[in-house]
Amino acid sequence: MIRAIAASPLGFLVGLSLGALGSGGSILAVPALVYAAGQTPQQATATSLLLVGVAALSGLPAHLRAGRVKVAHGIAFGATGIGGSLAGTAANRRLDPDMLLLAFSGLIMIAAWRMLTACPTCTRSGEQIALEEISAARPRASIDLGRGLMVIATGTAVGFLTGLFGVGGGFVIVPALTLTLGLAMPQAIGTSLLVVAINSAMALAARLGTAAPIDWIVAGVFTVAAVAGVLAGGRIADRIDARRSLRAFAAGLVLLALMTAAGAIAAMI
Repeated sequence: MIRAIAASPLGFLVGLSLGALGSGGSILAVPALVYAAGQTPQQATATSLLLVGVAALSGLPAHLRAGRVKVAHGIAFGATGIGGSLAGTAANRRLDPDMLLLAFSGLIMIAAWRMLTACPTCTRSGEQIALEEISAARPRASIDLGRGLMVIATGTAVGFLTGLFGVGGGFVIVPALTLTLGLAMPQAIGTSLLVVAINSAMALAARLGTAAPIDWIVAGVFTVAAVAGVLAGGRIADRIDARRSLRAFAAGLVLLALMTAAGAIAAMI
């Protein structure tokens, strides 16, 4: 219960960043749960999966109503990631906790770089620009053997990242959907939420009954608080300077990555 109480404000802050800036805020969940709520890295990545899945499902209906979700494409791409998701989950269980945090710090650095290069799925402003593109502007790609293999390889890689780190992987899914399946950016963004939901559900299901059980009280409180933060963040999104807040957030991610790496290395020495 003490951990649940500690997780509540952390979940709200993670959700606030998600609502105000975009999906990249979810990468804060794992270090926050490890260093402030006292969870192990394995437990934190499982809790993060629940948050990522709920966030994806909550954003999916609006994209469905707007016709931006290619359901068949999303299910097919998500299905290719099931094997990778299970493999990533298995690696998560076997990897040394400090080594897992060290690898996660590298992922945080990549997220910061993608935010500064206008990744459409990493920022609210970048996504809004992408959604304004004309869907018909992009020609439909034909699926041949080469593209099919690329879809399988990319889907597997995304699933592995989700299972290993408890992240959605939207910064990989969206370009993969546009390049391999020929989806326009608006459809790729909407469809990516379906893929994230599938991968998160599979990785979370694979963790059930493992040696590191999920603390459902902490996970539930953290996720509910994060949803409240998303709603609050959405209300202030239009009142903040997108570019300045994005740069400040990216700088914070770099600092967080360095602190996470330093802590992991110190524990390994």
